[in-house]
Amino acid sequence: MSFIEKIKNPVFWSNFVRVVVPFFIIVTLFSLFMNSWREIFAGDFTAVAETNFNDGKWKNFWGIKIFITVFYGLYITNKNMK
Repeated sequence: MSFIEKIKNPVFWSNFVRVVVPFFIIVTLFSLFMNSWREIFAGDFTAVAETNFNDGKWKNFWGIKIFITVFYGLYITNKNMK
């Protein structure tokens, strides 16, 4: 089956969501821990927000993760669908 035929199948999208949601959560937590490890464990969430989200940084933070997650989800779901 070609990719176009697979994405027309509703099972493809349910499998896609099953892959994407956990991966997105893991990527987000990993990124937050890498960028703000000390601030998170110190409970200084204002510093976490300043480092990752304030002044338009949220666009870059979420944009990259959404792009990576969607690409990974499409790839893995396409690869595993028969």
